[in-house]
Amino acid sequence: MKDLGLHDDSGAPVLKTNENNNTCEDFTPFDHALEFTTLSDMYSNSTQNQNLAYNNYPANATLDHLIHDFNHNGFDFIEDLIRAADCFDTKQLHVAQVILERLNQRLRSPAGKPLQRAAFYFKEALESLLSGSNRTPRLSSLVEIVHSIRTFKAFSGISPIPMFSIFTTNQIVLDHAASSFMHVIDFDIGLGIQYASLMKEIAEKAAESPVLRITAVVPEEFAVESTLVRDNLAQFALELRIRVHVEFVPLRTFETISFKAVKLVDGEKTAVLLSPAIFRHLGNTAAFLADVRRISPGVVVFVDGEGWAESATAAVASFRRGVVSSLEYYSMMLESLDASTVVGGGEWVRRIEMLQVRPRILAAVESAWRRMPPWREAFYGAGMRPVQLSQFADFQAECLLAKSQIRGFHVAKRQNELVLFWHDRAMVATSAWRC
Repeated sequence: MKDLGLHDDSGAPVLKTNENNNTCEDFTPFDHALEFTTLSDMYSNSTQNQNLAYNNYPANATLDHLIHDFNHNGFDFIEDLIRAADCFDTKQLHVAQVILERLNQRLRSPAGKPLQRAAFYFKEALESLLSGSNRTPRLSSLVEIVHSIRTFKAFSGISPIPMFSIFTTNQIVLDHAASSFMHVIDFDIGLGIQYASLMKEIAEKAAESPVLRITAVVPEEFAVESTLVRDNLAQFALELRIRVHVEFVPLRTFETISFKAVKLVDGEKTAVLLSPAIFRHLGNTAAFLADVRRISPGVVVFVDGEGWAESATAAVASFRRGVVSSLEYYSMMLESLDASTVVGGGEWVRRIEMLQVRPRILAAVESAWRRMPPWREAFYGAGMRPVQLSQFADFQAECLLAKSQIRGFHVAKRQNELVLFWHDRAMVATSAWRC
């Protein structure tokens, strides 16, 4: 991994964070697992060096305000983008094609203000939907995976969004499923980076040699990533002197036989980790959640890092509303990235947009087209009940913001969720559920 340049951070972004608290430097995925940022690292550093850097974005910015402002500054292409989305509702796909071709002349690249860049990616996503090629790009080589890891590392240093998802999830798992024999069933494992801090917490708190089993349900094309995840988590487990077993279940197999594809062992405490991604793949949300209930996990963790609470509700009404809600969400995410960097960070923001944000936008447009039901209603409909998050989870989230020191982010509770806001827009919402 070092030969591929994973340690070469000479071009790392200049961050709007405490100078002694550069999480991008602390958070080094995979190549040396012990360098992962942990909760204890965060707590020990959160009060050091109070040099603050603030942004000047309005606290009540919404898409309506942004459109109004930009229409008076030559940004009326947003109206065309929304009009194209409306054509999907009215089945006038030929008109949508004409509008998008016109937009291609105005949005030639993802440059400019956050809303303009987000609009470019949404234009791309709508074009892909029209052509039938709206599929999230896959990492096909080890070099691409390394680039993705480095970009995630930069994202974690620039913004509190990734680490909020990781630390809140891990804390819920520790609060409700901690034992000498733990089993995490993960439907969105990604590159497995999030497990380093969880494994270290387990190792530090265990009275005896703990066993952690991780079962990840992954797409069939996940072969390269799965090998990397398994090897690196196994190496980290050796360093921590804990036992970790990682198994991968192909998504197609899971779709056919559900949790019969997952090895369940008596005496283990089980946690199920969900995100909007799995609901995009499965045809029957109610049946899936009913199957989750049948395995009686100690806790179900749902992380909404896509603004799904708002966009899915909007998409039920129309595709257009779903696209507008997602456009607002991702333009605000890009705005927060801009506000989190100073001179020298622009190149990293572009990489983050291409490797982290763009695939999510493609998925968001596809989700709006499928009219997926609001997830909270689906959970309640399956007989699940929310669990109050611990005060320690609150404290952990506040420590994260104290470390990043970016004005505009704040944490609040919303309907038993712990939510990271950028001004008035929820960026990440983490919740715990019992069956």
